[in-house]
Amino acid sequence: MPLVTAPVRVADVRSRVAKVQAKFGAAMLMGNMAGAVIVFSYLGFILPRPQRFFIANLIALVAYNLLASAVCCVVSGWAFRPLVRFAREGRPATPAERTYIVRHPLRQALLNFVVWMGSEFVFVPINARFGVLYDSDIATTIFMGAITTCGLSYLMAERLLRPINAMAFEDGLPTDRSVPGIKSRLLLAWGIGTGVPLLGVVMMTVDHGSRPVSLAGLAFLGLTGLLSGALATVFAAKTIADPIESVTAALAEVQDGRLDTTVQVYDGSQVGQLQAGFNAMVDGLRERRRLRDLFGRQVGEDVAEQALERGVRLGGEQVHVAVLFVDVIDSTTLAATRSPAEVVAVLNAFFGIVVDVVGRTGGFVNKFEGDAALCIFGAPVRRDDAESCALLAARLMCQRLSDVNGLKAAIGVSAGDVVAGNIGTKERFEYTVIGDAVNEAARLTELAKTRPERLLACASMLESVDLAERAHWRTDGSVLLRGRQLPTQLAVAG
Repeated sequence: MPLVTAPVRVADVRSRVAKVQAKFGAAMLMGNMAGAVIVFSYLGFILPRPQRFFIANLIALVAYNLLASAVCCVVSGWAFRPLVRFAREGRPATPAERTYIVRHPLRQALLNFVVWMGSEFVFVPINARFGVLYDSDIATTIFMGAITTCGLSYLMAERLLRPINAMAFEDGLPTDRSVPGIKSRLLLAWGIGTGVPLLGVVMMTVDHGSRPVSLAGLAFLGLTGLLSGALATVFAAKTIADPIESVTAALAEVQDGRLDTTVQVYDGSQVGQLQAGFNAMVDGLRERRRLRDLFGRQVGEDVAEQALERGVRLGGEQVHVAVLFVDVIDSTTLAATRSPAEVVAVLNAFFGIVVDVVGRTGGFVNKFEGDAALCIFGAPVRRDDAESCALLAARLMCQRLSDVNGLKAAIGVSAGDVVAGNIGTKERFEYTVIGDAVNEAARLTELAKTRPERLLACASMLESVDLAERAHWRTDGSVLLRGRQLPTQLAVAG
């Protein structure tokens, strides 16, 4: 499968790159053409010019645009090649390539500016015979047109290159921090939409001898400023709004519990750091969920929840609990007659039933001890009906563990005051319960292995259970359990 998938993916990436390159080239060419037409219209129709030189300027405009467009396409195409080399080769972008990519809008804007300023050496000499005043108007107008057009091309290039940036930034952001950020883009938008048009208005209103102020020129500059300002503001706003909206939408998904959400990173400035920071945060949340799930599986969900909320400290507190101990009968024979892998599989099936029954009845499995399990009811979450829950779990467990792949189990149940908490050291500890009830449950389990019921409980527990559960139990004499000084009254199900 990978032999088929990899080439297909590379071909798809190359197709997307080719589309981006075509859109980028067309947008740059059309943007500069539009700027040139606006500047020429202003100089040719708005400002007073000798009519006999209109044709000469028009011919120069067409010739220069054709030559400049050809040169610009060649140079721009050559500069664009390193931009997509990693994608065409089907590999991650290197740090140097990411830096090159993030600087390309500025590189393209500089190339456009050089082409625009080159026109000064064409149109200024053509109109030199009409005096310094006319030449200064031409030079100034071309310069302001260059600033406006190149500024818009920069903002446009940043937006058009987002798909390539997203592929390049999959493995990290560029280390270059000289890329214009939010502040620079907003200032650029202000300059294009407000600064340059107002500068033109100021220059037009300056007294040029007897020449009157051109109302048409003022209107033209105002309309041009409105158009260029709107475009610049839209582009600048989208560089901020688009990523923030994507992060906001992703945050809503995270709040709904979908931690597989990621945000596409396509900006090399503070905006990209915001996008990458969100992805890092979600990675941390996913890792925390995995650790929490693993922690809960190791020590029990209630213990894990308590540790996460209150922190972990050594020691414990005295609580009243019911303790259920379950052990496999004749486990020595099991290990001697079956392979290790088979023993593990059988024990997993056995403990699967134990965990299911204990979970359904409100307790938790505190620990597995080889082929035995210690189950607690009433800690760490306290329960007033701990005895009833433990006795119900014992009955259900006895039924379901009557024969699990040849295994038989013995169960002992007791209740009493114990110390529940974290036992060990700061470096390694475990949550457990220590007390007489635990020992009594373990001894009852040993005794149950010799009894046909395979289930024994301390009869004193019946005094604390509800009538419905008590009806399933009866007393059955007393016995002095190993290691104890007083006899234990027994109760059996039936």
